[in-house]
Amino acid sequence: MPANLPPGLPIVPDGERPSSQLRDRNAVHSPVEHTDAHGAAPFEMSPEEFEEAVSDALQLIPPKAASAMDNVAVFIEDDYTPQPGEDPDTVLLGLYEGVPLTERDSWWEAGSLPDRITIFRQPILDICSTREEVIDEVAITVVHEIAHHFGIDDDRLHELGWG
Repeated sequence: MPANLPPGLPIVPDGERPSSQLRDRNAVHSPVEHTDAHGAAPFEMSPEEFEEAVSDALQLIPPKAASAMDNVAVFIEDDYTPQPGEDPDTVLLGLYEGVPLTERDSWWEAGSLPDRITIFRQPILDICSTREEVIDEVAITVVHEIAHHFGIDDDRLHELGWG
């Protein structure tokens, strides 16, 4: 992959947010015992349904951008564990770990591990109250983390509406 990708490479043309076919499926929203600080109950979604939402979000990446992705793996974990020295109240919806395509050169391919994108299930469910919100947030989070793989920083993502 060339290291001269332009900053702000659009992930979805015209800044349109993707929609998922998952929205059309019937879902049972079971009431939960606990609520967040604002009194709203997190949305309940099985790990399998959440994995399907992440898979659907990945399918929404335009083919040209998907084919440009190089040596990256996507994982789902229940929650983010703050690292030593990090604020213990840190909440992340997703995390990109790796070397962005824009920073790679010929040395990079020699035995480098894949970049890692992790989507955190519980924090997304905690901020959503409907199935549609979960699917939208998963899609936004997936696009946001993939954008980091392309070398797009948080400031630019906020400008593009994917912050």
